[in-house]
Amino acid sequence: MDKRNRMAKRVAEYFKPGDLINLGIGIPSLCGNYAPEGVMLHTENGLIGVGAASKGLQNVESFSNANAMRFVPVPGACAFDSAESFAIVRSGRLAATVLGGLQVSVKGDLANWALPGKTVGMGGAMDLVNGARQVIVTMDLVSKNGDPKILNECVFPLTGRECVSHIVTDQCVIDVVPEGLLLREVLQGLTPEDIQKQVEPTLIIAGELGVMAE
Repeated sequence: MDKRNRMAKRVAEYFKPGDLINLGIGIPSLCGNYAPEGVMLHTENGLIGVGAASKGLQNVESFSNANAMRFVPVPGACAFDSAESFAIVRSGRLAATVLGGLQVSVKGDLANWALPGKTVGMGGAMDLVNGARQVIVTMDLVSKNGDPKILNECVFPLTGRECVSHIVTDQCVIDVVPEGLLLREVLQGLTPEDIQKQVEPTLIIAGELGVMAE
């Protein structure tokens, strides 16, 4: 399994039947492939019941998610306008949202929408991180040039403060807890020391450290 799908599969372990989940772009969009039966996927442009990506004659312009990816709705899907969709987000009905990240701080602050000199766009992320009951961030542990993405303080513009619940990276799984960042799992073949060298905050090591399957 490639790295992106491995991360998406691990994220989906947080989902439970009956959950309503919102998925962001990139790796988060793959999580639906591994969601347990009974999980319903939400798109902020107005639908609950996002299914598999559509192909050929299945493509219907009306059924595209907030990333403009077309899909086949699952049986029982429900469509509505974006105002009602954001009312669902803001009223706390989402069990979780899964988002990509540029930086996460030791307190669970998230920066994921702008780089210095380059604005990507906020989209619905600010509402999602304040409305969802859990915020799960999935991202590489370090940037392409090797800089830490888990920091004492984010230096990029924030999407939300103290909002992140879990961080699933290509090398480890970290929970945000009141005491700081709890290293929950490490990729098979790595050690806590390997992870610590690549992050700024001092990590708390779980008593029963799990192994993230390769």
